[in-house]
Amino acid sequence: MTTTAINTIEDLVRIMDDHPEWVEAMRIRLLSREVLELPRTIATLAETVESFAASTNKRLDTIEDRLDQHDARFDAVDARFDEADSRFESVENSIQKLRNEVAPIKAAHARNAAIEDALAIAGDLGLRQAKTLTREELWEISESADTSDISTGDLRSFRRADLILEAANTDGETCYVAVEVSFTANGRDTDRAIRNAEFLKRFTGKRSIAAVAGLYKDNRIDEALKSGSVFWHQLDPEQLEVE
Repeated sequence: MTTTAINTIEDLVRIMDDHPEWVEAMRIRLLSREVLELPRTIATLAETVESFAASTNKRLDTIEDRLDQHDARFDAVDARFDEADSRFESVENSIQKLRNEVAPIKAAHARNAAIEDALAIAGDLGLRQAKTLTREELWEISESADTSDISTGDLRSFRRADLILEAANTDGETCYVAVEVSFTANGRDTDRAIRNAEFLKRFTGKRSIAAVAGLYKDNRIDEALKSGSVFWHQLDPEQLEVE
């Protein structure tokens, strides 16, 4: 058996090159089994990861398909809601139209009821001998006064007042009551009644009282009622019943 002297690293490398089978033997001696099997382990891991990724992608595709189906269902539901909203809007418009058509009728019934209650309104204010002034009489009252500083709209509104009463107090002095009537008395009615009472006092020089009448009242006019600037008369529901 030939003996080869190994004095330098180059000698070792040359011998290893000449005997490749020695390289494998040296590797087995120098490296652990785990390190030797690392390439195979990495390859197996790569296959596992690839398989997992493929499975995951398949599941994601399935989830996406289901989400697309849900989106389609939601779109269908949204379309139904839009259709329902359209129908509700149509119903609301019909109801509002009906309210607009009924409002003048309700107002007319309320005004007729207030005229019937003229004596009661005057009596609650401590007045007597009440009579309802016609629009012709209101026109004459306003025509005899200086109205140059009153707007055309306000003057027309005064002449079309819901109810103006001429009455007498306990001393027999003439007084006026400006009544605005609504199914539900609100701030607009209050403002008109106060304005009309001021016009009456200005045109006639007589005491004038503002009043509102209705089946209901807006709570926002309570302050005006408490202050005494306007009087409240509640109509009887039976007066507004249609026979």
